[in-house]
Amino acid sequence: PWWNPSDFDWVQPLEEGAPIIQKELELQSETRSQNKELFKGDSNVQTLMGSGWTAFRLQRMGEWNEENSAKFPLTTKLVKALKIPLAVRGVMFAKQEPGSGVQPHSDGRNFILTCHLGLRVPRQDANNGDRQADDETGCWIKVADEKRQWENGKAIVFDTSFTHSTGNFTDDERLVLIIDFWHPDLSEKERQALEFVYDARNKFESGKAKEID
Repeated sequence: PWWNPSDFDWVQPLEEGAPIIQKELELQSETRSQNKELFKGDSNVQTLMGSGWTAFRLQRMGEWNEENSAKFPLTTKLVKALKIPLAVRGVMFAKQEPGSGVQPHSDGRNFILTCHLGLRVPRQDANNGDRQADDETGCWIKVADEKRQWENGKAIVFDTSFTHSTGNFTDDERLVLIIDFWHPDLSEKERQALEFVYDARNKFESGKAKEID
């Protein structure tokens, strides 16, 4: 369920670029109204993930969202330069509102891994240090019953096919950059087959697939 981030050579330069990403995110959401506008998308996914979770997508299923990427040119340039084998959900900013969380779930996709880069992580309550078993304190993510915390500028890597959940029981919102990438144990042909399937799905959903009489 949990992977060592240092197993992937692109993680360290991603962490080194965290201040650039954080700065762009701050500029795009300086006011409450800007923040709300930025994270208003993904309504269908938001319903599934819970009312306190919202996302802003830069890349999905192999295609970069030009309008969204234009708001984050430095972040987009950085991620592209790292040559990460992006997969399925691709790249997005995800926000968790105070006092909310994502219920335990699995996406069933054991052919991808997910990286979270902490960008704005609420300060943990030192008084809760002995209460890690309590799911209604602190800001955390739990994967396969192991709970961990995000850190600003640091990455975590895990397998979302394992049951996972999150909680943000602090007074501040939590913001991370999510990057989905192909599982390193896939063969080249397996990866090509999956890329073909998801490319077809993306073209169908976006209306780019040609009609067949």
